Amino acid sequence: MKRLLSVILGVLSAVVASASVNYRTDTTNLVSVTYSSASVVVSIASNIKDYVSVVEDGAHVTITQDSLVSESTCGEIIYQLLGNTSDGSFVLAGSYKSTVELFGLTLSNPSGPAIDIQNGKRIEISAKKETVSTLRDGTSTDTAAWKGCLQCKGHIEFKGKGTLNVYGNYAHAIWAKEYIEMKNCTINVLSAKKDAVNCNQYFQMDSGVLNLSGFADDGIQVSKKTDDTSAENTGNFILNGGAISINMQGSAGGSVKTEGSVTKNSGSLTVTNQTTALSDVLFSDPDYTHIYTSTGSCLGKYSAEKLLSLPKGMYILTGTNNSKKIYIQ
Repeated sequence: MKRLLSVILGVLSAVVASASVNYRTDTTNLVSVTYSSASVVVSIASNIKDYVSVVEDGAHVTITQDSLVSESTCGEIIYQLLGNTSDGSFVLAGSYKSTVELFGLTLSNPSGPAIDIQNGKRIEISAKKETVSTLRDGTSTDTAAWKGCLQCKGHIEFKGKGTLNVYGNYAHAIWAKEYIEMKNCTINVLSAKKDAVNCNQYFQMDSGVLNLSGFADDGIQVSKKTDDTSAENTGNFILNGGAISINMQGSAGGSVKTEGSVTKNSGSLTVTNQTTALSDVLFSDPDYTHIYTSTGSCLGKYSAEKLLSLPKGMYILTGTNNSKKIYIQ
């Protein structure tokens, strides 16, 4: 009996050890996920241990927030990701908003998204100051659920003063089912099989730096949120500040493609290696009043929406003191 009990305890001990989950005594609402080669260690603050469950497979970790997580229980949980692995991932599920902090994370997943947020609420992704994080996905699996290297079923708010590099080797580099807001940080999309950034509802940039290159389709594509007709700013692109740089070399699409309106209040957009000057017109020349065909026929008053809806061809924009030819291809 003693030997049997010893064996059982040994098995249980091995199971606990393989889970690599530590419980701390602090009450900080923090979950830290540290990647190291083919393994991962998850450390959970004591005040939230009953509200998160962890499943691991090597360096692939799935964390599920309990449905009871709310302001009246433990409040928002913060996930801190750090370390390095060439075969790992982070999946987060739940039904309450949360924050994901990147501390110099290097995360590659050969068979799926590097970060997969299955939570439909607001997700803040913060690249921490003086750190550089890099995300890569793979190319080997054909699945409709794989939308991007960094994907989110809710809406993303990018913050922080660090840098995030993203390589989208399967589909889009960054994808969100709802809106994307950039409120700080530097994001470099260095490759994408499809769009560099793809989202529904709206894209809004308030500050920070967004550099897009190496994508095969559009730089930024914003679609309307068809499952919610009351969704705010649906299909719109809004530039309130910051700097966007889009290198179109090798792209078959456009720099910015939207199903809604285009608004520039401040900030800058620079497009290079583009065969059409469409984005320059939209963002750098707000004084145009009318659109003409190449034969001189007036198509009506200028608007970004009208310009984006025109078929391929050459057009002339006129304003009070200027005019410009553009080519839509």
